[in-house]
Amino acid sequence: MDLGAGQKEAGDHALLLEFDMDMGGFASNWAYCDRLSTYFARMISHNRSDSLLYSNLFSSALNELLETVYRLHAPTGSFVCSVSRSGASDRIALTIPVDAETEQFYRDAVVILNGGDVSPRYHKALFSEGPLQPNIGLLELAVDYAARFSIEPADGNAIRLIAELTLEASAP
Repeated sequence: MDLGAGQKEAGDHALLLEFDMDMGGFASNWAYCDRLSTYFARMISHNRSDSLLYSNLFSSALNELLETVYRLHAPTGSFVCSVSRSGASDRIALTIPVDAETEQFYRDAVVILNGGDVSPRYHKALFSEGPLQPNIGLLELAVDYAARFSIEPADGNAIRLIAELTLEASAP
């Protein structure tokens, strides 16, 4: 695993922290989702007005994204997670190795997430019987955290899923 920080991303978001690891390694242990989200949250929350609250919110949000990737990815390739910031906005970019079916899942999910009021979909998925829908974590982020999602191609057989969150109001 490679951890990096301090570089500049495209646009006005400054890169805070990034990891790059083999998908097989990441997918070998469910606990990595929690460990990585907790680590990232602690590292990027130090300068927020309520760093403990911010860390808890960010960790929860990132954990949902990582758990989705844990469940839905191609078996091999490089998995990259980066967090960048511009003012009150945090951008989480996940480069996920995909096959055709997995890529279509993420593309369909982004269409649904950007298609208007997702709250009824989220509540229906949350309270339905049977196994949870694979996109439940993404729906939760869109409803509870007002996350905005986009998707773009990445090198190789991969996509980049981007979630933008504002967990703290901007200073006046």
